[in-house]
Amino acid sequence: MPSRWQTCTRAWIWRGISKVATKPKLYWLVPATVTGALVPFVLMAYRLYQHRLGANPIATALNQVGLLALIFLCASLSCTPLKVLFNWNWPLRVRRTLGLCGFFAALLHFSIYFALDQRLELEPVLKDITKRPFIAVGFSALVLLVPLAWTSTRGALARMGFVRWQRLHRLAYVIGALGVVHFYLRVKANHAQPIIYGLIVALGFALRLLAKLKKSRDMRLRAGLRAARSEST
Repeated sequence: MPSRWQTCTRAWIWRGISKVATKPKLYWLVPATVTGALVPFVLMAYRLYQHRLGANPIATALNQVGLLALIFLCASLSCTPLKVLFNWNWPLRVRRTLGLCGFFAALLHFSIYFALDQRLELEPVLKDITKRPFIAVGFSALVLLVPLAWTSTRGALARMGFVRWQRLHRLAYVIGALGVVHFYLRVKANHAQPIIYGLIVALGFALRLLAKLKKSRDMRLRAGLRAARSEST
């Protein structure tokens, strides 16, 4: 006859196995995100091959790739707010992937501008950066994206330590804001679209700030309760 300890041990093991079995793995999530991110670029290449990118294909590609970069960055910045609002864990699994998609789209955006629009001539590029505010803002966002992409690996996190790594990656909201400003200054007529993206970035930042303030308040309350209990004993 099994002892009580054996019975409890078996129950604990079975409960752990059940949790593992019922927990969604979502191994497909990151590959699906990358595949979905590649679709608009493939369609754009196909339209270019079919000569269907309009009278100025370079300008069309430049604008569409830049918009995709902003979409990916906004999506990446929305992952933590979705966790805060709905307690979903799966957005956190694709946050880094979406951020890297935003970086590579922004890099492609600048490469099209530098290689095709300016024909690899450095002087007019430097002149544009100093004379045209929207290009200066966009270039600043790209420069700030580089260290975030470079330190997006687990190895970089281990080398830097979580506190330093987190402090650096808080630049993501600065980059998102710069991307919105770049888009706003670039658009000459209807500013509704950049304003919408700006509201997405601002709402995400506000939700993260509120969650952080709530966490700090809860920690202070727990510390106060522990202090009161220790004094009573």
